[in-house]
Formats: sequence, C-alpha cells, structure tokens
Amino acid sequence: MNQTTWTRTLLGGLIIGAATVGAWWAWLGWETGYTVDPETGATSGPYAPWQVVGCVLTLALIAAVGGWLLSPWVVVPVMTVAFTVAWAAHAASTDDTGLWAVGAVLVLVGTAAGTSMVSAGAGLIRRRTRRSPG
Repeated sequence: MNQTTWTRTLLGGLIIGAATVGAWWAWLGWETGYTVDPETGATSGPYAPWQVVGCVLTLALIAAVGGWLLSPWVVVPVMTVAFTVAWAAHAASTDDTGLWAVGAVLVLVGTAAGTSMVSAGAGLIRRRTRRSPG
C-alpha cells in the first residue's frame, strides 16, 4: 500500500468512525427515558421507532458512501466497533441489570451484518459501473 492509499484509508476510517458515533448520538445518544402506558402499565423504550429507523438509515448511508470510497474491509470493522462502543458505553452507564452486555452483542452482530451488506453492495456497484462502457 503506497503512502497516498494509506493516508486516504486512515482518514476515511477516522471520518467514518466519527460519522458513526455522530449518528448514534444524533438519533439515540440523548435518549434515556422509558415510556409507561398509563392504561396498561406496559413499559417501552428507551428509543421510539422513528429514532431507530432514522439511525439505521443514517448508518446505511454512511456504509454505502464508505463502501463506495473505501474497502468494506475498512468500513465494516470501523463502523461496527464505533457504533457498538458508543451504544455499550451509554447502556452500561444506565443499566443496573447487566443486560446491556447482551444488547451489546446483538448490536455488534447487527451492525456487522448491516454494514457488511451495504458497504459490499456499494463497492460492487462501483466496480460494475467502472467496467461498463459509456
């Protein structure tokens, strides 16, 4: 790997990591409360469905751009670790049950699977569009 490629990969990884943590913070990081339905007593939360959908769509966009510009071998581990660490640090600080660790594993697996599919798909589309004439 030459110096230009190394620098581009490092900077790209740092930007993707920062964007991933930013997505977590913008959509989920500020939420700490649970909602209790007064009629049924059912508890839900801490996230509303719209927050999760917004976060997933934002992460998909980051993974797609990252997969287009960089290798999925960079995008997947950076996004997976960045999002999981951000989520787990917050969850661990607000959970008294210890179940945050189970959630962290699920977040890790889900983030790895999602970023793998999206970034690899974007990279594949990029390679195919470069090969096509015209």
